[in-house]
Amino acid sequence: MGRMHAPGKGLSQSALLYRRRVPMWLKLTSDDVKEQIYKLAKKGLTPSQIGVILRDSHDVAQVRFVTGNKILRILKSKGLAPATRRVLHKTRSHGHIFYFSFLVK
Repeated sequence: MGRMHAPGKGLSQSALLYRRRVPMWLKLTSDDVKEQIYKLAKKGLTPSQIGVILRDSHDVAQVRFVTGNKILRILKSKGLAPATRRVLHKTRSHGHIFYFSFLVK
């Protein structure tokens, strides 16, 4: 939302950690994190869902800091990447909204 008495729209946003090292308190190794990613991908979860589970349940703030690669690249190297991109999946699931909007006009 914009401000009422100023032209700006605000600058608040989430910020990544400045230090891109593995935290001292994290006991998982790179191989452990990759095994968790493979296990969750075989259940049919998307990379974003895998990241949320690793963050909330396994205390991995950023997979890239631990493994050196993003979740999707790890899945592609193992051949477990999802067939469609997330954006296309969302567009396909909301296709009925576009269809009915043309019927109403």
